[in-house]
This record gives sequence, C-alpha cells and structure tokens, in this order.
Amino acid sequence: MKIAIPTANGQLAMHFGHCDKFAVVNVENNEISNKEELTPPTHEPGVLPKWLGDLNVNIIIAGGMGQRAQQLFAANNIKVLVGAPAESVENLVTAYIKGTLVNGSNVCDH
Repeated sequence: MKIAIPTANGQLAMHFGHCDKFAVVNVENNEISNKEELTPPTHEPGVLPKWLGDLNVNIIIAGGMGQRAQQLFAANNIKVLVGAPAESVENLVTAYIKGTLVNGSNVCDH
C-alpha cells in the first residue's frame, strides 16, 4: 500500500492544493517501510491525480479537498480520506493502519 499526504512543515497541509510537498509512504505488513518527500508538479486540474497515480499511490489522507479533485482521484482508483487532523505523517499513517484515523469535516468548500 502506498499513501500520499500533502505536507507543510512536516505535518498535514490542511488545504490539499496548497501544499509544498507530498509525503509518499510505503506500508508493508502494517508498518511504514519507506517515506519520501516529493515536490509536486504545478497545481492544475487533473495533474496531481495522474502524478500520484503514476507513483502507484493507493490512498490520500487530506485535511480538505474539493469535490472535483476527489472525483478525479476516484477515477484514477485512488481512495481519498478527508478531514484528517494536522498531525505528523507518521501519526496519520499509523492511525490509518490501526484503523483509528478519525476523519473530521472537509475543510475545503469548493
């Protein structure tokens, strides 16, 4: 499983399209096996779903994401979880693996 998390200052960036980096985390046997910090391409509609799809990402954990972006990710077979809290990448992935990640409200209203 490969999880992508938009980040700012080492934590989840609450607005998906405004992040500077993505943490791309490989999970094997319910443990983090590798984590990369990657700079995304310029944010334009449809670019990030293709880019993350090409990286074989299966899941995105986000604070907020617009409905259109969620639809584009779904079309690329990438599951999206929105409303996650602004925590460290490791805490978010660990909570997801354990099934304890509690999603809140989607902070994007577009």
